[in-house]
Amino acid sequence: MRVIIHDLGKQYDGLLKNKCDCLIRADGRYAPCQGCFNCWTKHPARCFMGDSLQEVCRIVGRADELIIISENCYGSYGPNVKNIIDRSIGISKPLSTYRGRQMHHKLRYGMHKLIHVIAYGAITEDEKETFSLLAERNALNFGFENLQFTYIDNIDSLESCI
Repeated sequence: MRVIIHDLGKQYDGLLKNKCDCLIRADGRYAPCQGCFNCWTKHPARCFMGDSLQEVCRIVGRADELIIISENCYGSYGPNVKNIIDRSIGISKPLSTYRGRQMHHKLRYGMHKLIHVIAYGAITEDEKETFSLLAERNALNFGFENLQFTYIDNIDSLESCI
């Protein structure tokens, strides 16, 4: 399954829907993660909040390919995309294991093929380096075997990246 998470706005939904099995628009119309860890323990991979992200752990967890399109925000994801990533913590279990010679949480859904992070907007070289490192760490934590990080300076070139 191919999943796209983006913060581009509703006008891009049509273009992106044709490129994936599941589209999640980071529009901010959902609650931020409360840090209750119920999606880890009480209701595995299901958030207790009854909004559009209630099943996001299961959707992201079942993705063979995850594409995240986000505006650069000081070398990180934009706040609405970051919210979705935070709410996806339930894709792992609260138990620990070694992956990549480092301690990480056990994966609830196993390994995945590819995570592709596409950053856009104004960005410095330092921010590009930071964002790339963040995407690398997310790939490892989420259990993706391969990472592709792309920066585009013109949103019109987005279609050729996906």
